[in-house]
Amino acid sequence: MNDIVKRPWGSFRSLLKSGNCQVKEIAVAGGQRLSLQSHEKRSEHWVVSRGPALVTLEDRELRLETGEHVFIPRRSRHRLANPGSDTILVIEIQIGSYLGEDDIIRYADDYRRPTAPGIPDPGR
Repeated sequence: MNDIVKRPWGSFRSLLKSGNCQVKEIAVAGGQRLSLQSHEKRSEHWVVSRGPALVTLEDRELRLETGEHVFIPRRSRHRLANPGSDTILVIEIQIGSYLGEDDIIRYADDYRRPTAPGIPDPGR
């Protein structure tokens, strides 16, 4: 359960999975960011445990400091970014009918991973 999963932007590990809920710790390396994405079957709540973090939620950008949080509704376009040089940590609480890693629609991605069909990727 606590295996670290590497990603181009950093890593994550699952801390708890129970029914329709999963808790992860996300580590984002300095200057990196996740894809601009949405999820069809889950919402997320992000709590910054070591920040600051930059969050894109639809058309807003939020700077969250350590201890601050944001709710990401299902189907909302969102992105997590690290504006600094030190690794940041975010606790992600997922709630939904399906919590698999393949419930992701990418709209833009710095690492050239596939985006949603028919959506040009201006983030490359």
